Amino acid sequence: MLSPPLSSASELSFFITAIPAVLITGLGKGGMGNALGMIAVPLMSISMPPVQAAAILLPLLLVMDGFAVWGWRKHVDWTVFRVIIFPGLFGIFLGLMIFASLSERAIRGIIGIIAILFCLNQWFGDYVHSSHKPGTLSGIFWSTVSGFTSFGIHSGGPPLSVYMLPLKLEKEFLAGTMAIFFGSLNLIKCPAYAALGQFTANNLLLSSLLVPVCPLGVWLGMKMVKTISTDFFYKVLYVCLFITGLKLLTDLF
Repeated sequence: MLSPPLSSASELSFFITAIPAVLITGLGKGGMGNALGMIAVPLMSISMPPVQAAAILLPLLLVMDGFAVWGWRKHVDWTVFRVIIFPGLFGIFLGLMIFASLSERAIRGIIGIIAILFCLNQWFGDYVHSSHKPGTLSGIFWSTVSGFTSFGIHSGGPPLSVYMLPLKLEKEFLAGTMAIFFGSLNLIKCPAYAALGQFTANNLLLSSLLVPVCPLGVWLGMKMVKTISTDFFYKVLYVCLFITGLKLLTDLF
């Protein structure tokens, strides 16, 4: 899974996809919903191998996690956190075992399928809008799935949202609990990514160039949580994510 360096010809397309991807992820970390992070790796995968996109994004996620955890540190539902953290860590372990053996083509296909299914669930599913509050077993299952998808493509937000949203926590506590959950998972992913050879000098350099976007995205996300309705914003992003998923799948043929 060792990532090649970017060619000079692809640098422009990298920044065209990476800057919006990091900014949108920052909005999610700021409280607009960790499901927003779902778009980052698929979007960056248009201009580079998905494993390299995930490796470049991980250090940036840690920077954003730091801002998000600090910003929402007083708004964490520790009861919910205790339900989801250990299954999430187990999901990370499963991801390490499986993604390390997959080809780039297979990973692109998985990313595309997950992106499309997530959008279809948001548009046509009704579970996350149900008045029924899920139990502990649901939390264990979905946080395990979240850890698994988080390891390979940093897309743990959508499956965890299936459990978290029906709990109907106050939006500040939803943001805070998810911030510390994904902050913990991203820290745990670092040794595994290092062992897989993903923290190359080239990847870390590209990560460092995108660091200034991180606090901007988180700050905007925290402001937006407190000031605006997010319905239209999400609708636009779901359409973009769906198109990105289709693009990744059509590239396989």
